[in-house]
Amino acid sequence: MITIEQIRERLIEAIKQSGKSQTTLAKAIGIGQQTISEYLHGKSLPALDTLANLCNLIGVPPNEILCYQE
Repeated sequence: MITIEQIRERLIEAIKQSGKSQTTLAKAIGIGQQTISEYLHGKSLPALDTLANLCNLIGVPPNEILCYQE
């Protein structure tokens, strides 16, 4: 069973590994830098459309973040 905590941990790691700043990511997908900070600190998770755009920007497939394997 996949948990929200697993998704959150993978998202945090992927954002950190991207090497892109919170400001850069936020501007590129049209959200506030504070929102990216909330993702990194585990205070919230992105909406599905935001997650898809964020994954595209950091070069990580959404299924990797969502712990989905075929």
